[in-house]
Amino acid sequence: MNVNYSDQNVVKSKNSIFLAGPSPRGEKNLSWRPEACKYLQGLGFDGVVYYPEYATEVQFDYNKQVLWEWEALEEAGIILFWVPRDREKMPALTTNVEFGYYVRDKKSLYGRPDSAYSIEYLDRLYKRHHDEEIFKDLKSLCAFAVKRLQD
Repeated sequence: MNVNYSDQNVVKSKNSIFLAGPSPRGEKNLSWRPEACKYLQGLGFDGVVYYPEYATEVQFDYNKQVLWEWEALEEAGIILFWVPRDREKMPALTTNVEFGYYVRDKKSLYGRPDSAYSIEYLDRLYKRHHDEEIFKDLKSLCAFAVKRLQD
């Protein structure tokens, strides 16, 4: 598995999963993405994981981040939306926009824990455009994403 961070060049591959969803504000240890990578690794996923966070502690560049995300989202074989929204620590404001933009795309999958804050509209929008269930746990969502890529 090749984890492609947003402070690196986008690795081109359709055998890929973009980990879309909120990024922690300030505290990197709150990120849900390491857990997702652990699940994907355990499933034997051998593709590219687009990880929209920096691997290094270099100065964050918002413009480069946005361009990287746009390129990786378009390249991705699956866009895995995991939205553990927390009003204070991970408000998911950018996620709302990305979700609205890509929700009609069949490569988009969606899940969120029951504890996610103010998520009803995303649920309804996803159900309007997809027959798949709304995943309530990250592990099942990751497993479905890998299966979908293999189909």
